[in-house]
Amino acid sequence: MPQTPEPDEDHDLDLDASAPPQPVFHVEQALLGALLLDPHRLHDVNGIIADSFSTAAHTAVFAAISTLPPPHPAEHAKNAAWLDLVLATARQQARGLTASDLHALVQVCPWPRHTPAYARMVEAEHARRSLAAAAEHLVHTVHDASLPHPVESVLTEADALATVVEDIAARFPPRAGVLPRTPAPPPPAAPDYTQAIEEERLLLATATVYPAGIETVPWLLPGDFVVPLHAGLWQCLTALARRQEPVDPVTVLWEAQQRGLLDDGSDPGEVLRTLAEPAASVEHWGERALQRSLLTTAKHTAQRITAYAGDPANTPFQLVVGARRALADIGAVRTRWQHATTPAPPPRPAPTTRAGPPTTTAAPTAHAARATR
Repeated sequence: MPQTPEPDEDHDLDLDASAPPQPVFHVEQALLGALLLDPHRLHDVNGIIADSFSTAAHTAVFAAISTLPPPHPAEHAKNAAWLDLVLATARQQARGLTASDLHALVQVCPWPRHTPAYARMVEAEHARRSLAAAAEHLVHTVHDASLPHPVESVLTEADALATVVEDIAARFPPRAGVLPRTPAPPPPAAPDYTQAIEEERLLLATATVYPAGIETVPWLLPGDFVVPLHAGLWQCLTALARRQEPVDPVTVLWEAQQRGLLDDGSDPGEVLRTLAEPAASVEHWGERALQRSLLTTAKHTAQRITAYAGDPANTPFQLVVGARRALADIGAVRTRWQHATTPAPPPRPAPTTRAGPPTTTAAPTAHAARATR
């Protein structure tokens, strides 16, 4: 086989690389070595493609093996003609490959008959990388301030992430009750925290002045607020409205005291000032708060899935279970968002009364009267 390397090319097949490779690197080497030793074992490889490999060199070698016709076993045992062809084909994508790289792959393969097991491991690691990439893309979408319709774009990416999860589930059916062992990261802060505080204050003040507007936002929950005190004040407002009691800054402040919201040292005067500057409508500010909650939930979901995918101890089964549970949080907020933004159907017109048959009651009565004379 030709052995002249290209100058200044990286050798990601080099066994003496300075950075210790991950276990999947050795698995990929074993799989490729098995296929180079016995090309007919490619029929035992299912569920992976060239992009399933973690390095460009491994990708190129597998692409060459899978596209070239396998050699005759007897000829392959006597000469390296097919290996020369594999090298020439693979070097079209990874020019730094050398004949010694292929020989190294052959030498590190412990048992060629374990090819299906190696392929399954490569498939599992590729599933992990695919899941992490989809989660990362969702985070980027949440942070993209240039999007004209951020909620719709984020939900589209969430659906794409869910598709990746279901694809993994189809190849690695989850086992009941097997959860990832990785602790979930803490919920992230709202990206526009200062603006969120101001908008929540406006929402609370507007709801205090116009408590009838509280009924228009049944989809808004305390968990949608970024400030715990604001979430508690919203609960005070909804409780007073539900009990049909007077609503004004003083009654809300008293309700807050009864609920222990001021026990942390919150200034009652500051609470009154928070409730004293209404603007726009309750529904407007409520929708803003819900949108922020949806975006924050999507980011936290993606971060949870990224944490799961980043833990190599989690199996594909665990990744599916954990990712599905994380995505359920987006689904819950999505339902409320659809409720908030879907126009109410027009009122149904009152049914018209059809004209009945002509009455015949009077005529028989008159006839009966004449009969009695």
